[in-house]
Amino acid sequence: MDMVTMNIIDSTLVSICREMGVTMMKTAYSTIFNEGMDFTCGLGNTNGEMIGVAEFNPSQIGGMPLVLKTTAEEIPHDSIAEGDVIVTNDPYRGGMHTPEHSFIKPVFVDGVLYGYAVAIGHVAEVGGMVPGGFAGEATEIFHEGLRVPPVKIRKAGEDVDEVWKLLLANVRTPRNNYGDFRAMISAVDVGAARLRAVIEKYGAEQFTRTVTDLMDYSETRMRAEIGDIEDGKYSFEDYMEDDGIEAKPYKIHVDVHVQGGEVVVDYSASDSQAKGPINAVLSVAWSSAYNAILHLTDPSIPKNSGCFRPIKIVAPGGTLVNADYPATCVGGNTETHIRIAYTIIGAMAKCVPERAFATDAGTHSNFLFGALDPRHGEYVVCYDFTCAAWGGRPFADGNEAVNCINGNSRMVPIEVFEVRYPWLVEEFKLEPDSAGPGRYRGAHSISKTYRAVDTEITVSSVSDRHAIQPWGLLGGGAGAVGGLLYQDAEGGEWRPFTEAFGKVSPSKFSNARIAPGARVRLTAPGAGGYGPVGERAPEMIAEDLREGWITPQGARRDYGYSGGD
Repeated sequence: MDMVTMNIIDSTLVSICREMGVTMMKTAYSTIFNEGMDFTCGLGNTNGEMIGVAEFNPSQIGGMPLVLKTTAEEIPHDSIAEGDVIVTNDPYRGGMHTPEHSFIKPVFVDGVLYGYAVAIGHVAEVGGMVPGGFAGEATEIFHEGLRVPPVKIRKAGEDVDEVWKLLLANVRTPRNNYGDFRAMISAVDVGAARLRAVIEKYGAEQFTRTVTDLMDYSETRMRAEIGDIEDGKYSFEDYMEDDGIEAKPYKIHVDVHVQGGEVVVDYSASDSQAKGPINAVLSVAWSSAYNAILHLTDPSIPKNSGCFRPIKIVAPGGTLVNADYPATCVGGNTETHIRIAYTIIGAMAKCVPERAFATDAGTHSNFLFGALDPRHGEYVVCYDFTCAAWGGRPFADGNEAVNCINGNSRMVPIEVFEVRYPWLVEEFKLEPDSAGPGRYRGAHSISKTYRAVDTEITVSSVSDRHAIQPWGLLGGGAGAVGGLLYQDAEGGEWRPFTEAFGKVSPSKFSNARIAPGARVRLTAPGAGGYGPVGERAPEMIAEDLREGWITPQGARRDYGYSGGD
């Protein structure tokens, strides 16, 4: 293989995907795109393989190959024309959950199909039983909004008006959805044009051969990485604390088999699918395994379908990690993905402890709301997530206030949030004494206090880690749990939503009505520590005290340290 040309083409493909993402961010209407960057842009070939991707959302990166393959089964190549754009969001057709919309545009050169430009994004409003689509009390997929099978939203460069009408008639914010869909189409237009130019520059034969070599190269490097790990079976389990319908935990168990340069991730001993919305579908079982392994291997390996080939998945149908239709599954891609990925990391810590790290907060603290905003008379919907604490590592403390392992997204700035939505954010801070202790501690939780202004707001939540702490690793302590509390407009006591609104779960519920003047306080969990607590350097404890990360009481409790008294 021509290594020089291969590396140039690889860098070019990644650059194209980055440009697609910037186009999408700069032209979208919703904060989830233009501030949160909850999307991924990639390129695929005609075999449904991902040949290039940018560094956006990991959960969507791992799910993209299945979306491409299943879409090709329903819309075969011979029925696709230049200028077509396909849209789909169906979790049971290779998608991840209903908010995740995939826009796919074929790339033709001289009338021959060579690949696809793909944009996958979390659309803030998808219809269903709650504003924002995250129904914490959903019991079937039909509660979670409009499911779209692979259909053409544009044919030969022209809009299919009937499809547009159908999509926009089923959501609460048609203007915003229209703008976001146009942004995604703009992204795939850019990707298709740039990929066509690359193929024309190098010639179709050389381009095809080089991309094949690139994926083989990624596969070879991934097999070499796995080959350095001692063969064996490594097991671990963790829990989702409830499903919003029944107040009981759900087990995720993995047996990771490492042998001969391959990894087989077996979920067979996991619990059966839940009644509530924490189920994962097959693409999530794939992407969470890919996500975990990519975090434990050389980050310089080119990201494409080749590096996924040595990773095999066993995910029986009807389980929490591969639910059967018509199970509800909106929380699977945001919350359960995190738990699956860290369960794999926990298992692999037994063979590569120098690469593994303690669990992050384990939830995006998904806070969804909708309201008629009296400032302009339009209905607004927002998917507001709070960034998380990351766990301690073999060489450093965990990172503060970054998105969970499957997100890589950004929080909406408070100034933008208050301009766009009818809330006043009264407090936004990191919580001291919330990090899991250890030789290297985890990061701290974030808390946010909202006050509703001028209008009633309907809120929902799909979160976790309000009862089961994020675990530490190799002797590290657990991080603090999160919480979601309500205070009425009269300034009464802070109460969990189970008490204030009669909900089953404190972290997963639907359609709580927040009156003007009432408050909500959201606290994300902390993260686990890495290594024995007694091995933390005294000067690091003293620095944490000076910086306010821990209190004197916390230093004594967690480390037996009294130097701050």
